[in-house]
Amino acid sequence: MSKSVTRIPLPSPALGTSRAVTVHRYGQPGARPKAYIQAGLHADELPGMLAAHHLLRRLDALDAAGAIRGEIVVVPAANPIGLSQSVLEYHVGRFALDGRGNFNRHYPDLAPIVAPRIAGQLTGDAERDVRLVRAALLAALAEQQPADETAALRKTLLGLSIDADVVLDLHCDNRAPVHVYLGTPLWPDAEDLAREFQAEVVLLAEESGDNPFDEANSSPWWVLPRLLDDGRTLPPACLAATIELRGQADVDDETAGADADALIRFLQRRGVVAGDPGPLPEARCEVTPLAGNEMLRAPVAGIVTYSQPLGARLRRGDHVADIVDPTAADPAQARMPVHAGVDGVLWSQGLHRLVRPGDIVAKIAGAEPIKGRGAILLTT
Repeated sequence: MSKSVTRIPLPSPALGTSRAVTVHRYGQPGARPKAYIQAGLHADELPGMLAAHHLLRRLDALDAAGAIRGEIVVVPAANPIGLSQSVLEYHVGRFALDGRGNFNRHYPDLAPIVAPRIAGQLTGDAERDVRLVRAALLAALAEQQPADETAALRKTLLGLSIDADVVLDLHCDNRAPVHVYLGTPLWPDAEDLAREFQAEVVLLAEESGDNPFDEANSSPWWVLPRLLDDGRTLPPACLAATIELRGQADVDDETAGADADALIRFLQRRGVVAGDPGPLPEARCEVTPLAGNEMLRAPVAGIVTYSQPLGARLRRGDHVADIVDPTAADPAQARMPVHAGVDGVLWSQGLHRLVRPGDIVAKIAGAEPIKGRGAILLTT
């Protein structure tokens, strides 16, 4: 057996307190392929953490059977800071309550640091060049000096993943089917991942804005070739994806176990784990650009009610929801309609039904980029 479990301490944010990141490792350090899987970076998104629990049980059995071929690193609860945050009995796990922002944004952008250090050293030998870039990324990250606990968490997680062949960040939406975020250069190589999870939406972008965790791992591999004269042959050597495991309320052992099985089959297909994954399921969707994802916002305050189910294929102008004002003097005038602005698939609805003006109430995956969308393609 090759498993080890370690705890990486984070700097204490206050006297008398301490937190740590728990890391499960399988296989021999440095073995290839290396897969990194984490859950709960948004600490109030529980489906991934339960799936990671089931994944660890399966990996323990595979490890005992000698079936680990590469190196696997699993962080089942990636955000001990967010896990500790509660306000008036409500868990708050997406944002740092000390004002440090979204836990899945603002990871170190390492490509501009690495580029001048390796300029002129790439040879066109893909295997050698990938090793060189990975070593340079690790060295650049090691030099980072985090100023606070949240920044230290970002550095810790990226330090575990930046040299991996595969990085899977498990999240969930409010109410949604399985969907996947990927860097555009990773498609269609990552099609097996989307099909294994039977994703109903796959959203592609080279840059989604604010450097989330998955892009901090994958984007150096397509940014460096643009920064280096000798980088044209550098392959996209890190398949990093954010897998959204349905909605926040989709937390049960049967579903989480099925997700763990899908992870194992994907690792088998990628040669990280021995075994036959069986036939690859048929695709359930066409890929769409993240820039074509319409976020429908509440025009007024009130109670949102939906007229379309998740997965509905909509046309521009279709009625999607109403915002109801129960305090209206005339009930006949109490409903404000919300309509689709693009053709596409309705893939996300809000979990909380009391909304304020500007709150996102639904998302539609459109096939064409939306004009004027801007550089920030994700929610805050």
